Amino acid sequence: MSSPEGLTMDRQAAPSRRDWLGLGVLSAGLGLIVLDGTIVGVALPNIMADLRLTLSDAQWVSSIYAVILAALLLTTGRLADRWGRKRVFLAGLVVFAAGSALAAAAASSSFLLSARALQAVGAALIMPSTLSTVNAVFRGKYRATAFGVWGAVISGAAAIGPLAGGALTQWLSWHWIFLVNIPLVALIIGLAIYAVPETSSDRSEHGTDVLGAALSALGFGLLVFGIIEGPDIGWWAPTASLPIFGLEWSTTAPLSPVPIALMGAAISLVTFVAWESRRAEFSRTAILNVRLFKLPTFSWGNLTATIVTMGEFALIFVLPLFLINVLDYSVLKAGAVLAALAIGAFLSGAAARHLAAKFGAPETVLVGLALEVAGVVALGLFLSAEMSVWVLAVTLAIYGLGLGLASAQLTGTVLRDVDVAESGQASATQSTVRQIGSAVGTAISGAVLSLALALVVPSALASVAVADPVANQLTDTVRQSAGAVIVQLRAQGSASPFGDNSGDVIRVLSDAFASATQWSLAVSAIILFIGLIGAWKLRQASRIGATES
Repeated sequence: MSSPEGLTMDRQAAPSRRDWLGLGVLSAGLGLIVLDGTIVGVALPNIMADLRLTLSDAQWVSSIYAVILAALLLTTGRLADRWGRKRVFLAGLVVFAAGSALAAAAASSSFLLSARALQAVGAALIMPSTLSTVNAVFRGKYRATAFGVWGAVISGAAAIGPLAGGALTQWLSWHWIFLVNIPLVALIIGLAIYAVPETSSDRSEHGTDVLGAALSALGFGLLVFGIIEGPDIGWWAPTASLPIFGLEWSTTAPLSPVPIALMGAAISLVTFVAWESRRAEFSRTAILNVRLFKLPTFSWGNLTATIVTMGEFALIFVLPLFLINVLDYSVLKAGAVLAALAIGAFLSGAAARHLAAKFGAPETVLVGLALEVAGVVALGLFLSAEMSVWVLAVTLAIYGLGLGLASAQLTGTVLRDVDVAESGQASATQSTVRQIGSAVGTAISGAVLSLALALVVPSALASVAVADPVANQLTDTVRQSAGAVIVQLRAQGSASPFGDNSGDVIRVLSDAFASATQWSLAVSAIILFIGLIGAWKLRQASRIGATES
């Protein structure tokens, strides 16, 4: 640390038992958000069937949460620094519980999306407060241990999520995946009041960066909107109408809303960066401290985190749809298979700090990402409509081992050179780029799946002599339902509209969906490989920084 405050923290006495308990409580708070994400993923096919969601709607269930998180995290990180991180953490838990209760009561897609948005507001208050508190309390030799515990708890939450989601959805209903958050929040609040210390930044800056918050929200929202809606309403020329605030964007318009949204996103985000740089020059409050990106470890670490999260969520979004709709797994069985990924992450996350102590955190991140790439490539190569559950579990476990190695050590490396006073904003920036990655990854995965289905399903149906008008309609249904129509045809058997030909139709549709899933996995592997390159650059930056210090 270069600052006096940082040196003081590095020389502090060993953390107390209450500090370690506080670490567990803070980890559980963030783990709750991770749990919510993995629970929703495995229950999504049931939610789609119950609320009659389209593929686009399903993407928004995940993406609206991530977009709002990305839009608010920079602002809430600054608020946590100024108002007190514990205070903001507790407020976030209350808001998150309220959003969970509303999501459990949802009876329509619009109500569910609104509740997910409120959950995201609560999560945006929780996330930067937790990581910045850990970064402020644990310094020096205790810091690596703290981040190791942090990563293990989060990985454990990820491991519990698919199993809990599968069990709750199958034995009760998907509504319970949200209701379970309420008693957990109550327990965390009670422990946090006792164990979590209050920390804040003593830096004083002037003004409130309202325009910066608005520009970031607009830019990220338009970006994800464009990627998600492109397959349905057209990437350039409009292929479907779009209602907007009581008006309608017609198919007769010369241009689709998608390129306009993407151009608006680019303009908003470029203006946002310029605006934040300008505010920093005049020592005004800025929700994004562009000076932090002068730290090579911070810059390369955040870039790597963004790309890795994109690849991860591209994988997580499409797999439950494949397991339930194509392989005909129950929700509980799908959750158990996906838990192999999270269990691998939990096991390696617990061991990552020991590897980092011996070989270095950047090297551990590099090995982890290499395993992630290997796991996704192997899964894509073996994936088929008749694949073994054990092949699925083993390839996902390999991926999970890599994820556990990379995740916590990447977090610590990104924040390594950040001053304590900037912990809140630096932590919020890292959390923001991860949420951007998750939203964009989900959007890309859904877009690739939709495009691939549009290409492979018609030829597959032609092979079993399904006439073009029917084939075109069925292709649209498969795309919009993300494969749920395969489950319906399977349940109808020979009573389906295809009669004795039903078995052949189901077979070719399943093979086509498996092929489309491979497309999504291939994109995920490419994204993760780019992240591997970023991790290599992070390793180089870390070595240069260590030499200079």
